[in-house]
Amino acid sequence: MATVLSPPEERIILHDVSWETYESLLADHHDRSAPRFTYDRGVLEIMSPSSEHEEISDLIKQMVYTISGEMNLDIRGFGSTTFRREDIKRGFEPDACFYIQSVDRIRGVTKLDLAVHPPPDLVVEIDITHPSLDKFPIYAQVRVPEVWRYDGEKLTILLLLGERYIEADESASLVRVTGGVISRFLEERQSRTLSDWQELLREWARSASR
Repeated sequence: MATVLSPPEERIILHDVSWETYESLLADHHDRSAPRFTYDRGVLEIMSPSSEHEEISDLIKQMVYTISGEMNLDIRGFGSTTFRREDIKRGFEPDACFYIQSVDRIRGVTKLDLAVHPPPDLVVEIDITHPSLDKFPIYAQVRVPEVWRYDGEKLTILLLLGERYIEADESASLVRVTGGVISRFLEERQSRTLSDWQELLREWARSASR
Protein backbone atom coordinates (compact mmCIF):
# COMPACT_ATOMS: atom_id res chain seq x y z
CA MET A 1 0.00 0.00 0.00
CA ALA A 2 1.29 3.50 -0.87
CA THR A 3 -0.11 6.89 0.01
CA VAL A 4 0.35 9.86 -2.30
CA LEU A 5 -0.45 13.39 -1.15
CA SER A 6 -0.46 16.07 -3.82
CA PRO A 7 -1.37 19.45 -2.30
CA PRO A 8 -3.84 21.03 -2.60
CA GLU A 9 -5.55 17.78 -3.55
CA GLU A 10 -5.25 14.49 -1.75
CA ARG A 11 -4.77 11.30 -3.70
CA ILE A 12 -4.46 7.89 -2.10
CA ILE A 13 -3.43 4.79 -4.03
CA LEU A 14 -4.30 1.32 -2.77
CA HIS A 15 -3.13 -1.92 -4.36
CA ASP A 16 -4.63 -5.42 -4.40
CA VAL A 17 -8.16 -4.10 -3.86
CA SER A 18 -10.89 -6.54 -4.83
CA TRP A 19 -13.81 -5.60 -7.06
CA GLU A 20 -16.12 -6.36 -4.15
CA THR A 21 -14.29 -3.85 -1.93
CA TYR A 22 -14.50 -1.24 -4.67
CA GLU A 23 -18.24 -1.82 -5.03
CA SER A 24 -18.67 -1.58 -1.26
CA LEU A 25 -16.85 1.78 -1.15
CA LEU A 26 -19.05 3.11 -3.95
CA ALA A 27 -22.15 2.04 -2.06
CA ASP A 28 -20.93 3.69 1.14
CA HIS A 29 -20.36 6.98 -0.71
CA HIS A 30 -23.47 6.88 -2.87
CA ASP A 31 -24.68 10.37 -3.91
CA ARG A 32 -21.62 12.11 -2.46
CA SER A 33 -19.47 14.35 -4.65
CA ALA A 34 -16.27 13.42 -2.81
CA PRO A 35 -14.12 11.49 -2.57
CA ARG A 36 -13.94 10.12 -6.11
CA PHE A 37 -12.86 6.61 -6.96
CA THR A 38 -10.95 5.23 -9.93
CA TYR A 39 -10.42 1.49 -10.22
CA ASP A 40 -8.11 -0.37 -12.59
CA ARG A 41 -7.78 -4.14 -12.11
CA GLY A 42 -7.01 -4.09 -8.40
CA VAL A 43 -5.51 -0.60 -8.16
CA LEU A 44 -7.77 1.95 -6.48
CA GLU A 45 -7.27 5.71 -6.42
CA ILE A 46 -9.22 7.79 -3.90
CA MET A 47 -9.17 11.50 -4.71
CA SER A 48 -10.54 14.50 -2.82
CA PRO A 49 -10.75 17.47 -5.22
CA SER A 50 -9.68 20.96 -4.21
CA SER A 51 -11.84 24.08 -4.47
CA GLU A 52 -9.79 25.19 -7.52
CA HIS A 53 -10.39 21.82 -9.15
CA GLU A 54 -14.14 22.07 -8.62
CA GLU A 55 -14.37 25.67 -9.83
CA ILE A 56 -12.56 24.86 -13.08
CA SER A 57 -14.77 21.83 -13.60
CA ASP A 58 -17.88 23.97 -13.10
CA LEU A 59 -16.65 26.62 -15.57
CA ILE A 60 -15.96 24.01 -18.24
CA LYS A 61 -19.43 22.56 -17.73
CA GLN A 62 -20.95 26.01 -18.15
CA MET A 63 -18.99 26.45 -21.38
CA VAL A 64 -20.14 23.12 -22.80
CA TYR A 65 -23.80 23.84 -22.01
CA THR A 66 -23.66 27.41 -23.34
CA ILE A 67 -21.86 26.50 -26.56
CA SER A 68 -24.10 23.50 -27.27
CA GLY A 69 -27.18 25.63 -26.58
CA GLU A 70 -26.11 28.34 -29.01
CA MET A 71 -25.38 25.63 -31.59
CA ASN A 72 -28.85 24.11 -31.06
CA LEU A 73 -27.37 20.79 -30.00
CA ASP A 74 -29.24 18.48 -27.68
CA ILE A 75 -27.01 17.44 -24.80
CA ARG A 76 -27.14 15.65 -21.47
CA GLY A 77 -24.54 16.03 -18.75
CA PHE A 78 -23.95 13.48 -15.99
CA GLY A 79 -21.28 15.23 -13.92
CA SER A 80 -19.17 12.81 -11.89
CA THR A 81 -21.40 9.78 -12.42
CA THR A 82 -19.75 6.46 -11.58
CA PHE A 83 -19.09 4.36 -14.67
CA ARG A 84 -17.89 0.79 -14.15
CA ARG A 85 -17.68 -2.56 -15.88
CA GLU A 86 -17.04 -5.66 -13.84
CA ASP A 87 -16.09 -7.72 -16.91
CA ILE A 88 -12.96 -5.62 -17.47
CA LYS A 89 -12.50 -4.67 -13.78
CA ARG A 90 -12.40 -0.94 -14.41
CA GLY A 91 -14.36 2.03 -13.11
CA PHE A 92 -14.08 5.81 -13.06
CA GLU A 93 -15.79 9.02 -11.97
CA PRO A 94 -14.98 11.86 -14.38
CA ASP A 95 -14.88 15.52 -13.41
CA ALA A 96 -17.65 16.02 -15.96
CA CYS A 97 -19.13 14.06 -18.84
CA PHE A 98 -21.63 14.65 -21.63
CA TYR A 99 -23.70 12.77 -24.17
CA ILE A 100 -23.89 14.77 -27.40
CA GLN A 101 -23.65 12.65 -30.56
CA SER A 102 -25.22 9.64 -28.83
CA VAL A 103 -27.79 11.55 -26.79
CA ASP A 104 -30.67 9.87 -28.67
CA ARG A 105 -29.42 6.47 -27.53
CA ILE A 106 -29.96 7.37 -23.87
CA ARG A 107 -33.17 9.34 -24.23
CA GLY A 108 -35.33 8.67 -21.19
CA VAL A 109 -32.53 6.82 -19.40
CA THR A 110 -31.87 7.91 -15.80
CA LYS A 111 -29.55 5.12 -14.63
CA LEU A 112 -26.61 4.54 -16.94
CA ASP A 113 -25.04 1.10 -17.29
CA LEU A 114 -21.98 0.67 -19.51
CA ALA A 115 -22.99 -2.94 -20.12
CA VAL A 116 -26.10 -1.62 -21.88
CA HIS A 117 -25.57 2.03 -22.78
CA PRO A 118 -22.80 3.79 -24.72
CA PRO A 119 -20.04 5.64 -22.86
CA PRO A 120 -20.15 9.46 -22.69
CA ASP A 121 -19.16 11.22 -25.89
CA LEU A 122 -17.06 13.70 -23.94
CA VAL A 123 -15.24 13.34 -20.63
CA VAL A 124 -13.51 16.19 -18.80
CA GLU A 125 -10.40 15.46 -16.76
CA ILE A 126 -8.89 18.12 -14.47
CA ASP A 127 -5.26 17.32 -13.65
CA ILE A 128 -4.05 20.37 -11.76
CA THR A 129 -1.68 18.16 -9.80
CA HIS A 130 0.11 15.25 -11.43
CA PRO A 131 -2.35 12.34 -11.53
CA SER A 132 -1.35 9.27 -9.58
CA LEU A 133 -3.31 6.83 -11.72
CA ASP A 134 -3.35 7.08 -15.51
CA LYS A 135 -7.04 7.10 -16.43
CA PHE A 136 -6.63 7.18 -20.19
CA PRO A 137 -6.26 3.39 -20.61
CA ILE A 138 -9.52 3.06 -18.66
CA TYR A 139 -11.29 5.56 -20.91
CA ALA A 140 -9.91 3.75 -23.96
CA GLN A 141 -11.11 0.38 -22.68
CA VAL A 142 -14.70 1.61 -22.36
CA ARG A 143 -14.38 3.50 -25.69
CA VAL A 144 -14.85 7.09 -24.57
CA PRO A 145 -14.33 8.90 -27.92
CA GLU A 146 -13.16 12.29 -26.60
CA VAL A 147 -11.40 13.58 -23.48
CA TRP A 148 -10.66 17.16 -22.51
CA ARG A 149 -7.70 17.40 -20.13
CA TYR A 150 -6.89 20.59 -18.25
CA ASP A 151 -3.50 20.74 -16.51
CA GLY A 152 -3.88 24.07 -14.71
CA GLU A 153 -2.55 26.11 -17.64
CA LYS A 154 -4.09 24.82 -20.84
CA LEU A 155 -6.78 22.46 -22.05
CA THR A 156 -5.88 19.69 -24.48
CA ILE A 157 -8.43 17.89 -26.64
CA LEU A 158 -7.74 14.18 -27.10
CA LEU A 159 -9.58 11.88 -29.49
CA LEU A 160 -9.59 8.08 -29.36
CA LEU A 161 -7.83 6.50 -32.32
CA GLY A 162 -7.74 2.73 -32.09
CA GLU A 163 -6.54 1.97 -28.58
CA ARG A 164 -4.92 5.29 -27.75
CA TYR A 165 -5.68 9.00 -27.54
CA ILE A 166 -4.12 11.53 -29.86
CA GLU A 167 -4.09 15.31 -29.48
CA ALA A 168 -6.52 17.06 -31.82
CA ASP A 169 -6.83 20.65 -33.00
CA GLU A 170 -10.61 20.67 -32.65
CA SER A 171 -13.32 18.91 -30.68
CA ALA A 172 -15.27 16.16 -32.44
CA SER A 173 -18.27 16.84 -30.20
CA LEU A 174 -18.49 20.64 -30.54
CA VAL A 175 -17.57 22.10 -33.92
CA ARG A 176 -14.91 24.87 -33.93
CA VAL A 177 -14.16 24.39 -30.24
CA THR A 178 -10.41 24.11 -29.67
CA GLY A 179 -8.27 23.67 -26.60
CA GLY A 180 -7.09 27.24 -27.08
CA VAL A 181 -10.64 28.58 -27.01
CA ILE A 182 -11.50 26.80 -23.75
CA SER A 183 -8.18 27.80 -22.17
CA ARG A 184 -8.73 31.42 -23.15
CA PHE A 185 -12.20 31.54 -21.61
CA LEU A 186 -10.94 29.97 -18.40
CA GLU A 187 -8.33 32.72 -18.22
CA GLU A 188 -10.90 35.41 -19.12
CA ARG A 189 -13.05 34.42 -16.16
CA GLN A 190 -10.33 35.57 -13.76
CA SER A 191 -10.68 39.21 -14.83
CA ARG A 192 -14.39 39.43 -15.67
CA THR A 193 -17.65 39.29 -13.77
CA LEU A 194 -19.71 36.17 -14.34
CA SER A 195 -22.35 38.00 -16.39
CA ASP A 196 -19.74 39.66 -18.64
CA TRP A 197 -17.92 36.36 -19.07
CA GLN A 198 -21.14 34.51 -19.95
CA GLU A 199 -22.10 37.14 -22.52
CA LEU A 200 -18.65 36.97 -24.12
CA LEU A 201 -18.96 33.20 -24.30
CA ARG A 202 -22.42 33.39 -25.87
CA GLU A 203 -21.18 35.87 -28.48
CA TRP A 204 -18.32 33.53 -29.42
CA ALA A 205 -20.67 30.54 -29.62
CA ARG A 206 -23.13 32.41 -31.85
CA SER A 207 -20.31 33.39 -34.17
CA ALA A 208 -18.97 29.83 -34.25
CA SER A 209 -22.38 28.39 -35.10
CA ARG A 210 -22.86 30.53 -38.22
